[in-house]
Amino acid sequence: MSKKIIYGLFDDEEVLLKSAKQLVKSGVYIRDVFSPFPIHGIDPVIGVPRTNLHIAGFIYGALGLATAWAMIWGLLIIDWPMNIGGKPNFTFWENLPAFIPISFELTVFCSAHGMAITYLIVNKLYPGQEPYNPDPRTTDDKFMMQINLEDTSVAEGEVKEMLQSGGAIEITEKEV
Repeated sequence: MSKKIIYGLFDDEEVLLKSAKQLVKSGVYIRDVFSPFPIHGIDPVIGVPRTNLHIAGFIYGALGLATAWAMIWGLLIIDWPMNIGGKPNFTFWENLPAFIPISFELTVFCSAHGMAITYLIVNKLYPGQEPYNPDPRTTDDKFMMQINLEDTSVAEGEVKEMLQSGGAIEITEKEV
């Protein structure tokens, strides 16, 4: 079974945003938008949910902090115990200023790397992955809207007419 995809090419991001609002209001589901830079305000219009990446960042940061404290404890108690002035080896509050840089750096390191790896995995941007871009002009100065006809209840002719009246400079269709 083949499915039809309609692409609308636009010159201006504001025109695309207005057209997207009109299409969504008419009941057309917009599958994706391709642009050379982020378009402010397009996510809620086309139904992209808010990201939970900040929660992953917090979890990775907490793991980094726990790793730093475990590392500090392991080095000061197990691996290299030293008796300095008769003090206990691991007094957290007395030695806190010495622990802050290590704790901070490992927290930031784990949080940043964990979020970057999570982002790449969720968006399927693995090494060797073939990029999906229907028109190379969208990496330069054009904006494109993708509409899968099987996802919407509006007829093909109406979708094309709405794209044309919305300011699309080129409308193409493809069967996959």
